[in-house]
Amino acid sequence: MPSPESTPSPDQHPPELDLRLDGFDADEQTAEAFWLQIEIQADMLVPFAEHHTADGVHSFYVLFDRSATFDHPGVPQYVALHLKRDHEKQSFDYERAELPLPAMAQSWLIHRGCPPDAISLDPELGHAPADEPTRALERRLAGDGDHFAMGYSYTRDGPNDWVTVVALRALDERAPAPFRVVAEEVDTEAWTHTLREGGFATVQEALQWCRDRLAGTAGPLPPVRPAASSTRPASTPKTPAPRPPGRSR
Repeated sequence: MPSPESTPSPDQHPPELDLRLDGFDADEQTAEAFWLQIEIQADMLVPFAEHHTADGVHSFYVLFDRSATFDHPGVPQYVALHLKRDHEKQSFDYERAELPLPAMAQSWLIHRGCPPDAISLDPELGHAPADEPTRALERRLAGDGDHFAMGYSYTRDGPNDWVTVVALRALDERAPAPFRVVAEEVDTEAWTHTLREGGFATVQEALQWCRDRLAGTAGPLPPVRPAASSTRPASTPKTPAPRPPGRSR
């Protein structure tokens, strides 16, 4: 298991998280939740990307959680954080989400008002994309992430097989391959990663591929095939797509 100190970058001390909340307060419930979810572990949250609006009202962060490696097996290692400040009342509120891939954290923030070109990942932190297909898929996930709902994810950061698998369900039932799996594999020697996508007709097939990949027995991800709806008789009713089960911690 990699040490939390070396995970963000093999040769750089990670930057500290600056929440820019000096002089701001929140109601008791919000303050307690923020303390438990963010502040108590702020020294373990590495800002891979951040953006602050010029008026100081909004801050957006993609955070790598170095403590996740010691949590329950499989938990996501990234936190998307959106802070909103009321300067007149000197108060703040926030939203957060735990997500398995940085591109998914970027997408979550973009769809909460962060400019897409303002939340790029720091190239000096984390492992770099290994090839253009990886970069292209990450751009698409960041931009179109709201088209899918995450049903399952598992991150394993073992040095011999560092892999993250994510099962997604298309929110548009007409989408080709309504169930998708994206798999990220990290080369711990080159400190790069690849990201690939596959399409499945059923949630069971998608989840089975994830299980097989974690067991080391999966074949290649199947391609995302065009929807067959154009050949379906107009009178044939469509069967509602089942929802993937929620992520288990």
